[in-house]
Amino acid sequence: MKVHVQTLDFTPRQSLLDLVNEKVEKLEKFSDRIIDSRVVLRIEKSEKKNNKVCEIRLGIPGNDLFVKKQTESFEEGIQKAVDTLERQLKDWKEKKRS
Repeated sequence: MKVHVQTLDFTPRQSLLDLVNEKVEKLEKFSDRIIDSRVVLRIEKSEKKNNKVCEIRLGIPGNDLFVKKQTESFEEGIQKAVDTLERQLKDWKEKKRS
């Protein structure tokens, strides 16, 4: 699966890009039907601490899966988004079986 990463309003560290690829690629073990993934990382212009936004869209046959998390750090947002997508993929597979 190809992981497309787009960042808005900042230049990411290579370690952050590596983390995104590592976490998102692990989703393939839940389904071999994932076509591609698009990750958007951005910083909201806000006074709040939780101004880091992580959006992940997985292209799968039928409907795409999408999740958006806003947290204090990108690392936390990526992990929470991937955890949510794991649950969505499991639910999607169950619906396909029934």
